[in-house]
Amino acid sequence: MTVADRLRPLVRELLGADLPIRIGCWDGSSFGPPDAPATLVFTSRRALRWLLWAPNELGMARAYVSGDVDVEGDMMAGLAALELLADPEYGPTVHIDGATRRHVAAAAFALGIVGGPPKVPAEEIQLAGRLHSRRRDSEAVSSHYDVGNDFYRLVLGESMTYSCAYFEQSPSESFSLADAQLAKCDLVSRKLALAPGMRVLDVGCGWGTFAIRAAQQYGATAVGVTLSRAQATLARKRVADAGLSDKVEIRVQDYRDIDDGPYDAVSSIGMAEHVGADLLGTYAAEMFSLLRPEGRLLNHAIARRPGPRPEPSATSFIDRYVFPDGELESLGTMVEAIETAGFEVRDVEALRENYDLTLRAWVRNLEENWDAAIASSSPGRARIWRLYMAGSALAFRAGRLGVNQVLAVKPGRSGVVGITATRQVAPDTWRRTHGDEPHDA
Repeated sequence: MTVADRLRPLVRELLGADLPIRIGCWDGSSFGPPDAPATLVFTSRRALRWLLWAPNELGMARAYVSGDVDVEGDMMAGLAALELLADPEYGPTVHIDGATRRHVAAAAFALGIVGGPPKVPAEEIQLAGRLHSRRRDSEAVSSHYDVGNDFYRLVLGESMTYSCAYFEQSPSESFSLADAQLAKCDLVSRKLALAPGMRVLDVGCGWGTFAIRAAQQYGATAVGVTLSRAQATLARKRVADAGLSDKVEIRVQDYRDIDDGPYDAVSSIGMAEHVGADLLGTYAAEMFSLLRPEGRLLNHAIARRPGPRPEPSATSFIDRYVFPDGELESLGTMVEAIETAGFEVRDVEALRENYDLTLRAWVRNLEENWDAAIASSSPGRARIWRLYMAGSALAFRAGRLGVNQVLAVKPGRSGVVGITATRQVAPDTWRRTHGDEPHDA
C-alpha cells in the first residue's frame, strides 16, 4: 500500500472534504485532482511527524521551513490549500473524535512516523523579556531586518523599500516596482507638503529611501531612525553615495528616545505595526510632541479587519518566523489613537490593492533570484520569505488585511492647521498657506 493510499481516506475523514490541490508523497505516490494548479509535496516522513506534534499552522510552517513540505506549481494556489489545512478560520472544520484519533494513530504506526518531535528550525524566533520593552523591541526588529542587506536587495529590488508601493499605473516595463516605490515617497511628500528648509523625521526609516527622496527632490533636511543596525549601516552609505550627508542623518534609535524636536513633518511608513496595542497611545503622543504647531504626521500602516482583538497565538507562523511581537490595529483604532493624542485627522487613503501588487513583485524577485537568496541567507530563510509574502498577497487581495495612510495635523493657535482641503498637496502649499518660509528648529 502506498503512502497516498493511507493518507487519502485520512485527509477526507479529518476535513470532511477533498482538497482542491494534489498531494505528493515521499514514495512517489500522489492523490487529488490531476489538473490541480499546485501540488503539496510531503518530501519525507518527518513532514507528518511535524504535524503529529503540532497539528496546526506552526507544525505546517516548521515542515515547510525545514524543506519537509514543498509546493510545486502555482505558489498562491498552493498556499490557499495550506490555509485550508492549517487555519480553521478560512478552511473546513477539522473533525477529530475518538474514531478519527484511532485512525490517525494507526496510520502513524503504518507510515513509520511515530517518534519524538523533530528539531525546531534554527530560523524560529523566541524572544524573552517584557513585551515591547526597548530591549525586546530592538531584538524583535533585528530578528527580522538584520538577516542580510544582500538578501533584501534581491527581494526588494533597487529601491530597497520595504513597504507598500504606490502604483499610479499598472505594473509594466515602463512603470516598475522601483518607480512605484518612489511614487509612494512622492505621495507621502505631497501630503506632508515638504518644501526646501523643512525638517522632517522619518520614524522606522529602513534603508533610507524616503529620507533621501525628501532631501533630494524636496529640499528638506531629514532625520531617519531605525532599530536595525544593518539597515542604518547601508542607509548611511546610500546617503553618502547620494552626496546628502549634510542633509540626511540616520540614527539607531527608539522612537521613545527622540528628543530633538520640533520637526515640521513626521513620516511613519510601516513602523506602527511594531508598536503594540498597549503603547499605541504612547506612540501617537510622542509623534505629537515632536511636531511644531501646524506640523503634519503621515502614518502609513497595515490594518486588520475591525472586530475583537485576536488572542496572541503561540502557533502563529508570522510571530514565530517573520514579525515577532508585531500587532496590527484596525483603522478605527489607529485613527482614535492619533486623535486622542491631540491631532486633527485630515485625510485617510486606503492602498490595499497596491500591497497585493507590491508583494507579488517581491515574490517574483525572490523566485527569480532563488539561488542567490539562499546563498546570502539560508534555505530556510528564503522559504520563510516566500511563504509569508505569498500569503500576505492573498490576504490583501481578499481584504483580510488593509493598508492605510492617515494624514494628521497638530493644530496651531486657535485651531489653525495650515492645510487645504485637497488630498494631493503640491510642494509649494506651505508658502501659499503660511505666506513665509518654513523655519528650521
